[in-house]
Amino acid sequence: MQINSRRSMVAGNWKMNGDKALVKQMEKQLEQASLDNMDAVICPPFPYLGMFADSIKLGAQNMSQFDSGAHTGEVSVSMLKEFGCSYIIIGHSERREDNFESNEIVAQKVEKALNADLTPILCFGEPEDIRDDGTLFTYIATQLDAVLKQVGIAQFAKIVLAYEPIWAIGTGKTASPEQAQEVHAFVRGHLAKLDSDIAAKIVILYGGSVKGSNAEELFSQADVDGGLIGGASLNPEDFLSICLAANQ
Repeated sequence: MQINSRRSMVAGNWKMNGDKALVKQMEKQLEQASLDNMDAVICPPFPYLGMFADSIKLGAQNMSQFDSGAHTGEVSVSMLKEFGCSYIIIGHSERREDNFESNEIVAQKVEKALNADLTPILCFGEPEDIRDDGTLFTYIATQLDAVLKQVGIAQFAKIVLAYEPIWAIGTGKTASPEQAQEVHAFVRGHLAKLDSDIAAKIVILYGGSVKGSNAEELFSQADVDGGLIGGASLNPEDFLSICLAANQ
């Protein structure tokens, strides 16, 4: 439930899941829905990007920081644009951990996406040990500052942020609405030190075991503008229920 002028967003990150049948089911569910007050974005694996109707907003789960060349297995921003992508998830914790993406690489990818007029969904968040030892705000600020150093605060007007507490991804654990709000408010305040207008307008999503049953309460928080959805985005009905919670 949005209580400010920012437009809500729900982005479904299918990760390495899905098939042709799910593409058709999700497409049908979204095309029949009335979602006038929010943006629903689907981020499927690369092979399925070209299968969705033009009416569906699409995002990629990753991109290369290089334009082209001998980079086996990588995909460039120009390729993604040809398949109708408007958004790119960058810096997801699974990419940072599994593929050793540093804050600097994440920042380079954000710059590359922005230069191609694509909207980065920039992920950040802390593992459980960082939360437990009380250094989560320093940890998160470091992640964001690497991108700020690379592109500058003005470019954050073209970025969507996604807070994903790593301890709540795929674990069934969910940050309480108060915990989510605390981090989102910190991030907005951190950016406000550089530009209060951009900080007030930037969309910040929450990602971490969001379901239809907890979405409305999470989205009702003052600085939570929607969600980056993992497991629940693989069920069209569940995903739609989360979108409807953001559409209020």
